[in-house]
Parts: sequence; structure tokens; C-alpha cells
Amino acid sequence: MRLTKEQLDIIHSTGNIKINAVAGSGKTTTVIEYAKARPKKSKILYLAFNKSVKLEAVKKFREKGLLNVKVETAHSLAYKNIVFKHKYKVRHQGYKTYEVAELLNLQGNGEKHAKYIIANHINKFIAYFCNSNKEKIKDLNYLDIVSDSKAKTFVTTFYNYIEKQTRLLLSKMDKGEIEIIHDFYLKKFQLSNPKLNFDYILFDEGQDASPAMLDIFLKQKATKVIVGDTHQQIYGWRHAVNSLEKTDFKTYHLSTSFRFSQDIANLAMKILNWKNILDDYEPLFITGKGENKEHKVKAVLARTNLGLLLKAIEYVTEKKKIKHIYFEGNINSYTYADEGASLYDILNLHNGNNRLIKDKLIKGMKDFDELEDYIEKTEDVQLALMIEIVREYGNEIPNIIKKIKSKHVENNEKEKAEMIFSTVHRCKGMEYDAIQIVNDFITEKKLEKLKEDEKVRDINFSKINEEINLLYVAVTRTRNSIYIPQNLVPKSLSKANQIHVMHVESEEEKYERKILDNTITKSTKPKEKTYSVEEIRKKHNGAYKPWTTELDDELTVMYCEGVNIRDLSKHFGRTKGAIRSRIKKLELEELYG
Repeated sequence: MRLTKEQLDIIHSTGNIKINAVAGSGKTTTVIEYAKARPKKSKILYLAFNKSVKLEAVKKFREKGLLNVKVETAHSLAYKNIVFKHKYKVRHQGYKTYEVAELLNLQGNGEKHAKYIIANHINKFIAYFCNSNKEKIKDLNYLDIVSDSKAKTFVTTFYNYIEKQTRLLLSKMDKGEIEIIHDFYLKKFQLSNPKLNFDYILFDEGQDASPAMLDIFLKQKATKVIVGDTHQQIYGWRHAVNSLEKTDFKTYHLSTSFRFSQDIANLAMKILNWKNILDDYEPLFITGKGENKEHKVKAVLARTNLGLLLKAIEYVTEKKKIKHIYFEGNINSYTYADEGASLYDILNLHNGNNRLIKDKLIKGMKDFDELEDYIEKTEDVQLALMIEIVREYGNEIPNIIKKIKSKHVENNEKEKAEMIFSTVHRCKGMEYDAIQIVNDFITEKKLEKLKEDEKVRDINFSKINEEINLLYVAVTRTRNSIYIPQNLVPKSLSKANQIHVMHVESEEEKYERKILDNTITKSTKPKEKTYSVEEIRKKHNGAYKPWTTELDDELTVMYCEGVNIRDLSKHFGRTKGAIRSRIKKLELEELYG
């Protein structure tokens, strides 16, 4: 194998270094060659980002005969040093909101569901503290990570109580009175100031390390190598920090991608240039040397679960030729929130069938209004997305999910899938021959509007940059071709940049026919369906207004006149699901059907 000059420079380097590696640049190969070039007696630790990366790394190091390399994740190290030592019992799924409320016997102030809102913030405060490098809860201000105005007001009112109960729950874990969570034993490991007995420590995916993980790494005496891609940081919501920017090690670069060709590289660079719109950004140059011409593995990639599910629904209901599909990760994870509530629970609440609701938190809600109030005060994005799906599809959901699952293949049959579906977070590190980007990412137009806003100083630039990173990560998953909606293509990309605009009848035909090698295909359809929550709300501007007697009367009259669901949806500015739900509630089908 012929190595590039950039790779050779890294392999022959000395001292602590950091490697900024673009997508598909062979960073794993480089790290393996770096380890191979060290003295055979050297004790080397390779810190992987997660378990799947760890297993793959173990295999690769063994194939090269590097038995002196120990492969771990930060959590596996912490588990061995903390859980075994203290004989803790680990709760793998974490504590649900209602469980925290019960464990701490939380009290509200008469406000609806106050104890559950408090419990939700306690869970988030624990995650914030455990992932930080701070020694005590009081060293952090939880309000720093609360952005919604209603949530901020609530947390400010209950701050002392939330902080006190957060400490109490952590104390219960520490004493072994209750099961501990993964974040807890990693934090306890960091606070124990561990000494890792290695000559070299290689830290992969450094851009998504938590401050706690970074603190452990930096305190070691070993020669340290941190590897990552500044522009692939997409876990800020999990309190990750870009470790490459937090260290003052000598910087090396891997700027050649062997995954895709130069036209895909150009698209990726232009998307990253959007960072210039709101803040200073030093342009990155990527050389694309990929030569793959296959179109076997195809994937649909989305920013959100909502966008992905809507696109999957489109495929299973409209594209009859697609017989086998696959979702990266567990298929059920796309229909369940982290809290445990399912789409079916939200649907049953929508239909007033509370007795059928399984999740205790949702079961305690009287109606959608109460759930939406809870969401506003907790910033629970996943539940908000589920509400949007229920509003859009209503009682069609069970049959739709059944149809999706009937076409879904198991993990060991993934190669049979004609289309793979994934959010960007779940496909990190993956690559496909051809990809289709769902229209739920940030756009250049939105960034320009943000710049014009008078409140531009209040913008969280880190969050905006992470949104741009998500699109960059998505487009760089392809080895060959990409279908991307028109509004996501940077305006600065022209025909001179080798963009091939193809006028094709449908997306399905785009995928079924032979796509030109290494092309970027822009959507040219005049009516591109949008999948962002913001756009759905804009489209159905009456969706959150209560139904009045006058509106009910108007709906009844129009229903009796035979106006179809689509036109009723347009007239009232609500989703088709919301119209069907109201028709059912007013029993119009039984009375006038």
C-alpha cells in the first residue's frame, strides 16, 4: 500500500500530536501504521469512540500482528475500574422521567406535571455534570444549556430544588442504593484521576469527546495522539467538545479522501464554507481521489427521525418495487423516544384512548395541549417530532409501521436491502455507493436570514456550525453518487464545479437507472416536499390553534358538502391527520357518512 506524504509525516512524528482528518482519508490505516512504526515493546492504548468501532479496530490491529495494542472505549475502561471495584449494578437504559419523580418523591407547586418537568431537567443536569470535567455540581450552571424561554422560566423558578435533587440522585447511585447509569461510572472514573500505564495513547474521533473523557486523556504521561475531523463534530447535544481545538499539540492533516471523487469533495467544501456567513471560518481543502463506480449499496440519510420516517413512508407506500429495506440501528429506535414513549402512545393520546397508553408519563397527560406544554418546558425534541408524525398521519400509523417492518431485513441480511435508511448520527463512520439526502437539513437561505436578524449576537454559533457539520457528514457518506434537494446545494457551485443537473421524472427512476459515475444530482422538481418541523408548522399555520365551536360548525358543513380531506387541510391550515382526528372526535362519519 502506497502512503501519502501526509500519512508518512504522521507516522514518523514525535511527541504529542493531533491529526485533523477529512472524511474517508484513511485515518484508521494511518493510526495502525503509526502504531506499527513504534518500538515493539511499546505499550499502546487505542481509545475508540464506541463499541462497534472498538470491535472493528481490534480486528484490524490483530490482522497487522500488533498484539501490543490494547483497544478500549472510555466507558469500557471506566467500567473495569469503577463498576467491578465498587460492585455497582448498571442500568443500561437510564432512568425514565416518571421513575426519577418516584425515586425522589418529587413535589411540584400545583402546576400541571411539574414533578415530571423537574425530573426531566434532573436527568439532563446529571448528563451535563457527568460529561463535564468539573468536580462538583455547583461548578456548573445548568441554565447555560437551556435555550427555550418557557423552559428557562421554569428552571429559574425551580433551580435550587432541581440542583438539590440532582445531587441526591447522584448520591443514591454513589452509595449503591439504586442502579448506576453509564454516564455516572465514567464521571467517577474521571474524578478518581486514573493513571493509565501505557507508552502511547491514540484517541480516535476526538471531535466528539466529552470534557470528562478529554480530561482523563490529557492527564496521562504517555505520548498522546488525538485523531478526528473538526467538521464532523455532531454530538454537542451530548455535551461533546471539539478536542482537536482544545489541545495545543502539533497539528497534522489528512486532506485526501479515498472515498469519493473531487466533485463530491467540492460539494463538501462549499457546504462547510457556509460557516463564513455568520462567523469567521478558515476554508478547508479536500482532495477527492475515490474511484468507486458501483451502485450496489444505496441509502437515504436524514437530519431527524421525523424526516427519515416520512421518507421511509413514501418509499413503502409509493415505490412498490422496493421489497427490502434496512434501518441503521434498531428499527424500533426510530419509533420510540429516549424516554420510552412510543408513536403508538402519542397516537392513543391524540385519539383519547388513554387506557391503551403504556408509558406512564404520557398516560398522565389529559390531552395534546398538556403534552405540548410539557415539551415546551423540557425542550424534549423527540416527543415534539412524534407529535408532528401523529398529526400528519394519524390512524394510518399502525399500518404504515407494520408495512415498514414487513419489508425490513435483519442485521445479518443487510446486504439484501435495496435501500438503507439512517439519520446522520446513526450512520457516522459508514459509507454507501449512492445516497439520497432528505430535505430536513439547514439551508444556505436560512443562514443568510439569520445573519440579517437583529438578534444575530444571540445566536449559538456552535449549534449552527454543528447543523452545517451534519450536512457535511451526510454528503461525505457516499462513495459515488448523491441525490440532493435543490435548496441544499450551495449557490456558489456551478457547472464549472462539475455539477451535473439531471432532469429525471422521479426519484425512484433516478435510483433504478444507471447514474453517471461520481455525480451530484440536484432535485429540479418544482414542488419539493419539506420535512423540517419548522416548515410543516409554517405550512399548517392553524395546527396549534384550538378548535372553536365556529370552526367545528364550519368543518361539519364542509364535510357534509363532500369536501375532501386534502382541501379541508388547506382550508383550515391544519395537517390531514388533524382534520381526520377532528372528524372522528365530532363523529361526523357516523352522523353524516
